[in-house]
Amino acid sequence: MNWFVDLFTQPSTIQTLLVLAIIAASGLALGKIKIYGISLGITFVFFAGILAGHFGIEVNKDMLAFAQNTGLIIFVYTLGLQVGPGFFSSFKKGGVKLNLLGIAVVLSGFVLTIGISLACKFPVTEMTGLFSGAVTNTPMLGAAQQAAMQVHPGNPDAITAMSLACAVGYPVGVIGMIAVIIILRMMNRGKSSQTKACTEPAKPFIAEFQICNPAIFGKTIKEITALTSSKFVISRVWRKGKVSIPTSDTVIAEHDHLLVISNQADVEKIKALFGEKENKDWNKEDIDWNAIDSMLISRRILVTKTHLNGVRLGSLRLRNLYGINITRVNRAGIDLLASPNLRLQIGDRLTIVGESAAVDNVCKILGNEEKRLNEPNLTAIFIGLAIGVVLGSIPFSIPGMSMPVKLGIAGGPIIIGILMGAFGPRIHLTTYTTQSANLMLREFGLVTYLAGLGLDAGKDFFETVFCTQGLVWIALAFAMAVIPTLAVGITAQKFLKTDYARNVGMLCGSMANPMALNYASTTVDNDEPAVSYATVYPMAMFARVIIVQLAILLLA
Repeated sequence: MNWFVDLFTQPSTIQTLLVLAIIAASGLALGKIKIYGISLGITFVFFAGILAGHFGIEVNKDMLAFAQNTGLIIFVYTLGLQVGPGFFSSFKKGGVKLNLLGIAVVLSGFVLTIGISLACKFPVTEMTGLFSGAVTNTPMLGAAQQAAMQVHPGNPDAITAMSLACAVGYPVGVIGMIAVIIILRMMNRGKSSQTKACTEPAKPFIAEFQICNPAIFGKTIKEITALTSSKFVISRVWRKGKVSIPTSDTVIAEHDHLLVISNQADVEKIKALFGEKENKDWNKEDIDWNAIDSMLISRRILVTKTHLNGVRLGSLRLRNLYGINITRVNRAGIDLLASPNLRLQIGDRLTIVGESAAVDNVCKILGNEEKRLNEPNLTAIFIGLAIGVVLGSIPFSIPGMSMPVKLGIAGGPIIIGILMGAFGPRIHLTTYTTQSANLMLREFGLVTYLAGLGLDAGKDFFETVFCTQGLVWIALAFAMAVIPTLAVGITAQKFLKTDYARNVGMLCGSMANPMALNYASTTVDNDEPAVSYATVYPMAMFARVIIVQLAILLLA
């Protein structure tokens, strides 16, 4: 049985993989345990690694570094792919305010951390590691460690100290964020938690109008749309009991009935244009669109042809060529208005209305082959990873700094991931992956990184926690977690009149704290915290990864 003992104890490639796999499996299993409705989830892998390190388990250092770096790169790149499509659009409307508040949380936290470091003569590397734990942001820790290795390439103890500080601060950060939510909730008692309608994301709205405005009698749809800035799609035209699919050249007559899809905020403007809005509710989920008329059918068709990726919807001229109408585009579960300038993406579901034969022809053009979506687009993933690593390795000279700045293996891949997710379709690069595939890659990378990170920090963890230094770290981590979020949260809620649900979601997103988000979601009756979290998270994550590297390079 010596071979079996050696398999676990003698550092080698196989032993490293075996130990990391056991740490990951046990951590994921223990992460499902909930205490007062809160669980650490995937982060428990970090603490399972710490426990393994505490018991003296050692692995091949080169293999451990490779596993950690590879896991971090895969995680941040696939994270960028996930948030990329909505990254730039998140700055529109209410998202601008939320993102500015999120950046305020990030910057105030860094100022506090640097201030503590300078005032108490603590190493910047340790304080940024502690801050990474206090804000429950392990990608930020990875970026900080990469920057520290540039500044002190021959000092691995500093890197280990950062991991150790992060491990101490992590649970404190979760508790501190939940404490902030409780305080803000107490301040909000007696106030409405309903989000104002003007801040809700625009959704397609279906309404029926009767033509009563003499100014548009005898005009074509193309001429009518030029009269208003409102965007809308006319799905059907009823004239003397007969229904038809309109084109841009269809002439509108008095008493015609139009079925129009638009943003709800534009309904009144469209009513003024056409003349009269019917009272029938066309937005109910149980409407059988195929039963409305016998000649037309409504079908959802998938875009699966790769050459259509990034193509503008209007350039296909499907309405004029086939006599059909595209009323809505569903992307990642969200209905979008089918405007001519909308760029298609692989995986979009188009709601098409028309005669059966015409819809079948359009189906062939768009693809509608769901099996093709299950095939991973690995080419784009590896291209993105390669470009991300290269970008992270490019030295940037900044005036006043003695050495160049690098984005590192955390900064480079996340930037390329965001850009690929946002603009990949425009250059006809298929970046589509199913939600489950993206989640699989993302969590695999994060679990691998956390397992190695915990194993590396575990040797001295308990000795540090149960000593004076550990108690000081705990107190500082609580301050780092609570002071910036509470200050910005009170300012947003009391002075900027930000709704409580959106406020706590913004704070959780700026802290990258899904555990606190789970708690915040239990305090309201809607999903506004999750929406705000998703709006703020990309920009806050990007800002933390970049700023922490600048802090290390300037002050370490």
